[in-house]
Amino acid sequence: MSGYLRTTLLLAAMTALFAAVGYAIGGRGGMMVAFGVACVTNLFAWWNSDRMVLRMHNAQPVGPQEAPDLHAMVSRLAQRAGLPMPALYIIHEDQPNAFATGRNPENAAVAVNTGLLQRMPPEEVEGVIAHELAHIRHRDTLIMTVTACLAGAIGMLAQFGWLFGGLRGRDERGGLGPIGSLLIMLLAPLAAMVVQMAISRSREYEADRGGAEISGNPGGLAHALMRLEQGRRSFINHAAEANPATAHMFIINPLAGLRMDSLFSTHPSTEERVARLMALAGEMGGPPPRAAQSAWQAPGAAAGPWGTARPQRRRGPWG
Repeated sequence: MSGYLRTTLLLAAMTALFAAVGYAIGGRGGMMVAFGVACVTNLFAWWNSDRMVLRMHNAQPVGPQEAPDLHAMVSRLAQRAGLPMPALYIIHEDQPNAFATGRNPENAAVAVNTGLLQRMPPEEVEGVIAHELAHIRHRDTLIMTVTACLAGAIGMLAQFGWLFGGLRGRDERGGLGPIGSLLIMLLAPLAAMVVQMAISRSREYEADRGGAEISGNPGGLAHALMRLEQGRRSFINHAAEANPATAHMFIINPLAGLRMDSLFSTHPSTEERVARLMALAGEMGGPPPRAAQSAWQAPGAAAGPWGTARPQRRRGPWG
């Protein structure tokens, strides 16, 4: 199923969910208001959700002047993947992580956390970038970004759902009443999480395989995933915790399990992803991934894009 068809189906499903929540809370009046909100949200999400997600995470654009080696790495991998050069963004978060966004390859962007650049060696950074470029090539970024926008809107609709109660007429029987409204306020955000899970977690496996093929180094990506998993447990991604609807966009789930979000994992297990990459490395004839080092003792680590530290053994890919 193409990315555009999946997105169309998602928009239709989200619109129906909006209308159903509106009717449950406010009867026919609430349903009409919710339907109008859904239409506006869909239109906005289609054209602006990528920029909104980047703003949520305070992503800053960088060019070849600010990060020449990182820019050169992404340009080389994009050419290898047959893609135009995506826009590059930096997120000031200690947790190593990254995501891609954009409605098509011509309007795509890759955002990386400073923690990834500072704590991972070049071959692992390359694996992460290649994974995100695979998402762009598969056109996953459109549906991932739209899902993030609409899931957040559903949660907001549920939080302010009590306002729809005043839209029911005195003699109208629609709606579920105060108790039903309370249940909707509690369950609608959970439904949004389930929708995110239903967007097909298998896309991560596909992006892992595509990223390994683009970089030519499944072992580098496998080792990167192990280090990213360690980093997720060691550092809190504050922007992601404040905007959990965007968690499914990252290469590794950025949420630290401080809330009930951990019950609805948007990513396959890291162990299974690493195992598949190890098998792929054998198929491609390369060496299997080595055992993960301590996450914060990577060779050449701490060479951030802003010159905050100096690499000890090699020059990192971020200038």
